[in-house]
Amino acid sequence: MPLTIEMITIDTGDARKLAEFWTAALGTTIQNDWGEFIVLAPNTGSGPALAFQQVPDATPGKNRVHFDSHVPDRLAEVARLEALGATEVGVHSVPGLVWSVLADPDGNQFCVGQAGEEL
Repeated sequence: MPLTIEMITIDTGDARKLAEFWTAALGTTIQNDWGEFIVLAPNTGSGPALAFQQVPDATPGKNRVHFDSHVPDRLAEVARLEALGATEVGVHSVPGLVWSVLADPDGNQFCVGQAGEEL
């Protein structure tokens, strides 16, 4: 049987704070809450769950794995996420795609892209 990814876990200094941000950002709910380990329900009903594990040590430097999402209106979605506590840290483009790099309240970077958009 092939390996499947069931959950993506992010280490954090404040599991509750990060779970609240991503619950609002993704429009999902908390599936399990064990205080220092919180699991969100997949927002599509399938796919990997997202979890937050409270750890005592900060992760130095940029995260090596990040989320990429695509939306029909990048600017509106960036504004919504900033209102929730994200910070835009950059904008990049290639022909036919523009994406914003954002950081969640814990500094984890993720991307929001829009196909067909030009800078």
